[in-house]
Amino acid sequence: MSTTYLIRGATLINEGKQTITNVLVREGKIAQMGAPNEVSGAKVIEAAGKWLLPGVIDGQVHFREPGLTHKADIHSESRAAVAGGVTAFIDMPNTRPNVLSLPLLEEKYAIAATKSLANYGFLLGVNGDNLDEVLQTDTTALLAITDDGLYFTKKGNLLADNPATLEKLFAGCKAVIAIHAEKEAIIEVNEEHAREKYGEDVPAAMHPIIRSAEACYKASADAIALAKKHGARLHILHLSSAAETELFDNSAPLAEKFITTEASVHHLWFSDKDYERLGMRIKWNPAIKTEADRLGLLQALNDDRIDLITTDHAPHTLEEKLQPYFSSMSGAPLVQHSLVCMLELHKQGHISLEKLVEKMCHNPAILYRIAQRGFVREGYWADLVLVDPQADWEVNSKNILYKCGWSPLEGTRFSSMVTHTFVNGQLAYENGQLHDAVRGMALEVIPR
Repeated sequence: MSTTYLIRGATLINEGKQTITNVLVREGKIAQMGAPNEVSGAKVIEAAGKWLLPGVIDGQVHFREPGLTHKADIHSESRAAVAGGVTAFIDMPNTRPNVLSLPLLEEKYAIAATKSLANYGFLLGVNGDNLDEVLQTDTTALLAITDDGLYFTKKGNLLADNPATLEKLFAGCKAVIAIHAEKEAIIEVNEEHAREKYGEDVPAAMHPIIRSAEACYKASADAIALAKKHGARLHILHLSSAAETELFDNSAPLAEKFITTEASVHHLWFSDKDYERLGMRIKWNPAIKTEADRLGLLQALNDDRIDLITTDHAPHTLEEKLQPYFSSMSGAPLVQHSLVCMLELHKQGHISLEKLVEKMCHNPAILYRIAQRGFVREGYWADLVLVDPQADWEVNSKNILYKCGWSPLEGTRFSSMVTHTFVNGQLAYENGQLHDAVRGMALEVIPR
């Protein structure tokens, strides 16, 4: 029998408003908003002075299972997620084997059902090898299809580099098509220039010059033009440059948009000045770019040209990261710290709490058509996060939960802390303690 909880006196941030209220959780769902101060049989959680948010839905992670579990696995990274207020994640297909078929997709769902503390969803991979199979598949029940991460398997897997493949996909597929938008041809020229100057010992600061804003802009612009030609539903992942934000508009609500995009937390938090301090630890693809790019992304978030905030959580071992430039793996862990990073940016005046919740909680549910999640509404699943906005703490090796054991944020002090995370009405995280028996559910997709 599930526990009934009364969350009492919290400041609820939800659907553009802040309200001091009580929320009753019963049988996994939000039973009553504005509940009375006393409810028979309910366990009371005193939340005066705390912020109550819908659970974060992270729309882009790489949890590495199956096949790459020396870096991370679904159990370890879902633990880190719920400790950071993330109650659901959407995982990319670049595991081993790459998830390029429905049976392989179903295998990942089966693994998560036994191991994940958070709710979960997985994207089907698409490239030139399985394009025809994807076009013959009923994709209406899928969250989306994507090429993200598949370029690590072999060159030529990026859809943005293959206009004919991309056009065929746009013409024949009505699912959300989420792409990694960089032009490898531009990047390869830049790599050769860097080799000529530095040999194999290219400094990390060259990364945004090699994987340049031009490479991103050209890929995004070309993909958007093709998507508009065919009326396709295109989502461009992890936007990284201010120039690209001009390709998107805010003239329609998200539910009516056919062209959408997201910003990942590291592109909002770091800038190129951080390469000197952190080196390959912050080598991501697309690259972290200039301070002007960082501020441009924040502006586009606030005016709704950018629709989601994600992490692109992509853990590697430190040994894999701390290699010379061309051998260093791209990506880093972030899912445990995404919400507190964004709350810190709120305190710095970059984004309102209401907008933060919209981009991290509401909009992923809208974009990916996720049923009964992303909002605090009666009858919805009780995916909830309580935050102490006055808690000072520091990221260190003792409180990092990623399997890889490190974070580019080590030594960073935050002034907000997640204290409670509910997943489907179950208390998965409470004041530093994880409840490992909790299991999430597969995200349910609302048919188009």
